[in-house]
Amino acid sequence: MRPYSRTSLLTTALAGVWLLLALAFRPLAAAEIILSAQDAPAVRQFASELAARRPDDQVRFVPFGELAAGRLPPASTRLILIGEDALAWRLNAATQAPTLIMRLSRLEARRWLKGQQLPNISVLWNDPPLERQLNLLHQVLPHARRVGVLYDAESQYLLDELRAAAAPLELEIVAREWPNPRDSRPLLELLDASDALLGFDAPSLFNPLTAKSLLLTSYARQRALIGPNASFVRAGSLSSTFSDQDDWLSSLDELLDQPPASWPKTFYPSHFKVLSNPQVARALGIALDADADLAKRLAAGENSR
Repeated sequence: MRPYSRTSLLTTALAGVWLLLALAFRPLAAAEIILSAQDAPAVRQFASELAARRPDDQVRFVPFGELAAGRLPPASTRLILIGEDALAWRLNAATQAPTLIMRLSRLEARRWLKGQQLPNISVLWNDPPLERQLNLLHQVLPHARRVGVLYDAESQYLLDELRAAAAPLELEIVAREWPNPRDSRPLLELLDASDALLGFDAPSLFNPLTAKSLLLTSYARQRALIGPNASFVRAGSLSSTFSDQDDWLSSLDELLDQPPASWPKTFYPSHFKVLSNPQVARALGIALDADADLAKRLAAGENSR
């Protein structure tokens, strides 16, 4: 038998490599995706837009009441559940279907998960990432070094993570417990000890009842508040990162391109925007870059790591 030439062997080897690459990067087979939440026009619209982005998959909306009362979906189905009620149901449902929980804050999830990572369940956090918020603060207030943080018993566990994120930026976290928002003394002490404030997305601390006194007191001391969310920026804080529906859809679309076995247990939307309050910036004498430019720089920093 005539031996193979070196060229033939090389050609055969390259063909094998191309076959492996083609298998590795072939599109995933069409999937059945059920999105479930309390029935509302906005949720149905979200499901329709997700279906439009994934024409090769079967995406359908099932009201949460029907899902909970009906037959459990098979393990081949991908479940996307929205909200705290959906998480509570999924924790007790005897299904192996890979499940993504959306629109859930870390404080809400902690009440149910207590720090556990459960099989076949991933959580896409609703609140802005602490590291991203700190980087935003560093961008808009580059001279601030002492970052004041109010916390309560429920949000105290986030402080260690916040300090770890602050260290590379050479920021000092100055924390004060605020067990009773009607008592302004912890806030006043914090304002005296810090250059700017960073808000957790903690409804017990940052809510319509506390917003006015917290913001007026802070700005009377010429201290800017970053966060805790876009709603608070509209109420009078300086700036925050946030993800809107288009960002959620883009992040979800990217996740669904991956096999469920590779889904992270917990993660934040990779797509986001920045919202700032120009009126507050002018009152505090702060020159802000355009929100789109701030978001672009933050995203570039995250992508470079």
